[in-house]
Amino acid sequence: MTNIENLNVDASTKANVMTWLNGSYDEETKQAIRDMVDNNPNELNESFYRNLEFGTGGLRGIMGVGTNRMNKYTVAMATQGLANYVKKCFPEANPIKAAVSHDSRNHSREFAEITANVLAANGFHVYLFEALRPTPELSFAVRHFGCQTGVMVTASHNPKEYNGYKAYWDDGCQLVAPHDTSVIDEVLKIKGLEDVKMTGGEGNIEIIGEDVDNIYLNRIEQNSLHPELIKKHHDLKIVYTPLHGTGITLIPKMLEKLGFTNVNVVKEQATPDGNFPTTPSPNPEERAAMKMAVDLAKDIDADIVFASDPDADRVGVAVKRPDGEWMLLNGNQTMSVLIYYLIKEWKETNRLTGKEFIIKTIVTSELPADIAKREGVKVYDVLTGFKFIGDKIRQLEGKEVFIGGGEESYGYMIGDFVRDKDAVAACSMIAEIAAWAAEQGKTFYDVLVDIYTEYGFYKEGLLSVVRKGKSGAEEIQQMMKQYRENPPKEIDGEQVVCIKDYKLHESTDLITGKKETIDLPASNVLQFFTDKGNKVTVRPSGTEPKIKFYFGVKGTLESKEDFDKVNAALDGKIEEIKHSMNLA
Repeated sequence: MTNIENLNVDASTKANVMTWLNGSYDEETKQAIRDMVDNNPNELNESFYRNLEFGTGGLRGIMGVGTNRMNKYTVAMATQGLANYVKKCFPEANPIKAAVSHDSRNHSREFAEITANVLAANGFHVYLFEALRPTPELSFAVRHFGCQTGVMVTASHNPKEYNGYKAYWDDGCQLVAPHDTSVIDEVLKIKGLEDVKMTGGEGNIEIIGEDVDNIYLNRIEQNSLHPELIKKHHDLKIVYTPLHGTGITLIPKMLEKLGFTNVNVVKEQATPDGNFPTTPSPNPEERAAMKMAVDLAKDIDADIVFASDPDADRVGVAVKRPDGEWMLLNGNQTMSVLIYYLIKEWKETNRLTGKEFIIKTIVTSELPADIAKREGVKVYDVLTGFKFIGDKIRQLEGKEVFIGGGEESYGYMIGDFVRDKDAVAACSMIAEIAAWAAEQGKTFYDVLVDIYTEYGFYKEGLLSVVRKGKSGAEEIQQMMKQYRENPPKEIDGEQVVCIKDYKLHESTDLITGKKETIDLPASNVLQFFTDKGNKVTVRPSGTEPKIKFYFGVKGTLESKEDFDKVNAALDGKIEEIKHSMNLA
C-alpha cells in the first residue's frame, strides 16, 4: 500500500484515514480505504477531509466509505452524539423516547435499524416503523408518542448516490439552534467505534406501523374544509406518482379516505426503489421527474397531476391549461393557491378571529404574504429551511393560530400537527382545491390565474450554480465574499436601493444610509432590492454543493387571455437580470 504520508491530501484526511485503518472497522471498509490510497487520492481526500455536518436538512452526503460519507459507521457515531446530547437535555425523562423511520433509498433500512439499535443501547425507548414511511409521519410520531427526539433516514430529493439523516426535537421539528450545532459538538467528541453503544438495548425497540398510519391520516382528514364537494366530485381524474418513494404507502390511501375514487397511480414509478430507475432525478421540481405522470394525464385526460419526492415531504403539481396543454407549477405558485384557498375558506366559514398567521421563507414569493395581509392574517418570514417554520410555530403556540405555510422549494404545511413539510396533507388539499374549482366550473389553473388577476402576476426564477467537492465549497464561499464586499449598485439598469445581509443581521437603505437590525438567526444570505420592486437573493445551499440565486419580479395581469404574454415578459425580465449579473 502507498504510504499515505506521501500523498498530497489534507492533514485532516491523513488523520481520519489512520483512525479508521487502526480502529475496529470491518475489513471490507479498510480494504476500500487502501484501494483509495493506492488508486484514487482525490476520492480519498473528498471522503475523509472532514466529518459530515448538519445543515438546513440535517446530515446528508454521498454513500460510501469515509468520515465525509454516509455509511453505517458515520450513522452510528452521529446517533451516539445525538443520544448523548438528548440525554443531557432531558435528564428527567423516564423513559427517554425516540421515533425512527426511513425512505426507499439504498441502505435506508440498514441505517434506520443501526440508528434504532444505538438509541436503544443508550436507554431510549425507540418507536421504529416497520417499513418505509413519509418524513411527515415521522414528525407526527415524535409528537404523538411524546418523544424527545426522532430520526428520519432520507436524502429527500437528492440523486440516488446520496443518503441522509434528519434529526428531530421533541416538538417534531428538525433541529434548530442551539441544538443543531450542539449535536455536532457531541458527535465530534465520538473518536471511534469504541465510543458507540451498538448493542444491548434490543428490548427497548417497539415496531410501529398501521395503527400510527390511521391516527395520522385521521388528523389530515380534519384539514378538509369542504368534504361535501369531494363527495360531489369524487370522480375527479387524479394522476399521482410517488417517484419510487414512500408516498405510495399513504397518499393513495389518504385520497381514498377523503372520497376520491379516480386516482391513477403511475404504475412504473409505484414500487419503492432507491435506484429510481425511471427518472434521472427523483425531484418533482424537475420536468423529467414529472414526465411519466404528465404523459399518463394526457392519455386519460386527467384533471390534476401531483408527484411526491422519495420521502414524501415535497410535492410537484401539473395543471391543464385551457388549450389542453399541461403546465408544471413551481413551488411559489402551488403555495399561493394553497394559502389563497385556506384563507378564503377560513374566512367563508367564520374561522378567522384575528389571531391567525401564515409563515413563508425569505426566498419565497411575496404573493402568499399579500394574500394574507389583505384578509388580516399575519405573515412571518423565516430563514430558508422548514425547521425555521416549525420553530416559529413553537414560539407562537398557544398565542396565535397557524393556518398554513411553506417555501418555494415545493414544501407545504397545513395545520400544526406535523412540524415539517407534508406531501400527504398537501396532496389531499390540492385535490380538494381541484374539486372546489370544478364546482365553479373551473380548473386549478383557473384559480391560479384568478389570483394573478386580483393580486398581481408574481414571477420567480431560480438559478443553481453547482460547485462540487472541497474546492467547490471554497469557491462558493469566495463568491459570497465578493457579493458582500462589492455588492451590485444596479441590476438590469435598476438601482439597488436596499441590501439585506442575514449573516450580519443588517438591512441597509442605500438611499438614506439607514441600517436596521434583522431579527433572525444568522445565515449566509444576501438580498438585493431594486427601486422597481424586484428582488435577487443569493444563498449557498445547506444540503447540496450549490449556490442558489432567487429572482422575483412582478407584473399586471388584466385578463386571463393575457397570461402567456405577461408570463413571457416576466420570464424575459428574469433572464435580463441574470445577464446583468453575469449569470447567463
